[in-house]
Amino acid sequence: MSLAPLALNTDATKGEANCRFELGFHQSRGYRMVPLIKFDVRCWMFDVHSMIPTCQILGIRFFNGDVDEAVTFMHRHGGYLVAPSGTCFTRLREDEMYRRAVLAADLAIADSGLMVGLWRLLRRQNVQRISGFKYLRHLLRNLKGAGNREVFWVLPTEPARQNLLDWSRREAFSINKENCYVAPRYGSDVSDANLVALIEQHRAADVIIAIGSGAQEKLGFYLRENLSYRPAIHCTGAALGFITGDQKAIPDWADRFYLGWFFRLLAQPRTFIPRLSRALELPWLIWKYGEKLPVARGQPSEVDNQN
Repeated sequence: MSLAPLALNTDATKGEANCRFELGFHQSRGYRMVPLIKFDVRCWMFDVHSMIPTCQILGIRFFNGDVDEAVTFMHRHGGYLVAPSGTCFTRLREDEMYRRAVLAADLAIADSGLMVGLWRLLRRQNVQRISGFKYLRHLLRNLKGAGNREVFWVLPTEPARQNLLDWSRREAFSINKENCYVAPRYGSDVSDANLVALIEQHRAADVIIAIGSGAQEKLGFYLRENLSYRPAIHCTGAALGFITGDQKAIPDWADRFYLGWFFRLLAQPRTFIPRLSRALELPWLIWKYGEKLPVARGQPSEVDNQN
């Protein structure tokens, strides 16, 4: 007699699994399973998030440790990391696919200095800020020291790829041109079978996505769900451009004092001013929703229903 699972449906956000089992016995010849009883049970899955310190803000569980711990976590467990900036939180109410991708991330780091400061001011709680720029610098240092981890790079433009290759020669950081993929301009629904095939071919341990916020989180989610193995996927956006020279560099002190946005504003005012205007909604979102996930526009929220 034996117990074998028939089906397994999981909810990763709750750490639950709905499992259907079949109770049966093996015949002496052919070892064929003969069903006797079928029943459903709910079992609990191991949740790696219980191993790490987190702080939930606007429905997102942000990692609340230091940057080296974040890099180590990704290399041990794989999956994909996101680093939402202050201009991204309004997307939680406007873009269902983005909302799903950010919530499903294996690790989220608090890139937004504005969010960290507001949380401290309004909630009297501290969350460790780790900018995407700082995370990527530590990751690259770790990868250069390791030497034997293959990396696949997803880039926004051909000039960005060339700048990356030039930087690799200056820094003695080994990068193969075949491991650099210039992504197409994705629509609201992100999928890329060609990219999946290339990553499968190279079997890279790390995938660094540098195509900008919005699309990159959806792409990270898509890759995790469609690859046959589990690499560490790092969605760090424009941070790579600051390092390779594809964008104007941000001094370390400016990043440390939450002023990276100011240098981006000076470098690209026409692009960045409209983005900054989206960040003006963040104080209201934190005041109204706090730890809870903001509801989509046009839908009543629990907060409204309680008033």
